[in-house]
Amino acid sequence: MRKIKKASELLWLLGIVFVAFGVSICSKANLGVSMIAAPAFVVYDAIGPLWSGFSVGMTEYMIQGVLLIVLCIVVRRFNWRYLLAFLVAVIYGYTLNLFLWILKDVSFDTVLLRWVMLIVGDITTAFGVACFFRTYLPLQVYELFVKEVSDRYSLNINKTKWTFDISLLLISVTLALTLFDDFRTFDRTSIGYESFHNIGLGTIVTTIINSPIIALWGKFVDRFFDPSPRFNKINRILKR
Repeated sequence: MRKIKKASELLWLLGIVFVAFGVSICSKANLGVSMIAAPAFVVYDAIGPLWSGFSVGMTEYMIQGVLLIVLCIVVRRFNWRYLLAFLVAVIYGYTLNLFLWILKDVSFDTVLLRWVMLIVGDITTAFGVACFFRTYLPLQVYELFVKEVSDRYSLNINKTKWTFDISLLLISVTLALTLFDDFRTFDRTSIGYESFHNIGLGTIVTTIINSPIIALWGKFVDRFFDPSPRFNKINRILKR
């Protein structure tokens, strides 16, 4: 099987599209989005009803902007490439808005169908992440944060990623409990078939299955795509 040559830029584009599409599907399933996406959806649930022009995508790149400032404080340095990660976050935010708009009238009527679509969304997102991992172009602030902190303090990147993910989950739960009053009336026994402001059992399931699916997609991508850059000049500039 011949590989698609010099596909690094294509893989970056596929990463943006498939991650945004997958997150949109998971959101429509209403069982809980991933811990990475949860903060943006929780904050949007709080601000959206008060600001008609607000969107999930705007929330996404605003949160990543704050995270970028925290990164600079934690690693005690600034690199101009960090701004490229924020630019990617803006592009991703608008792409996410597009898919949420396309799916706005879609509904999954049964609990079984919603679980099926959650898994479909997770698989779709995982493909996008696998593509992202194989491109030289800037990633979002989430991935940048983990990489820069682990490099700066010589930490194990897998443990750093795990700590980062759990921290985002705790932040999301804290936001959900403090920004809304309805947690007092929420039926906790329904968490298996209904999310609480986009946090639910689906969030846990996504966390468990995400890494293995990304690994499987990675093998597929490596088989069919050559991740070398088409634009070598851009590659050299980014590596300086």
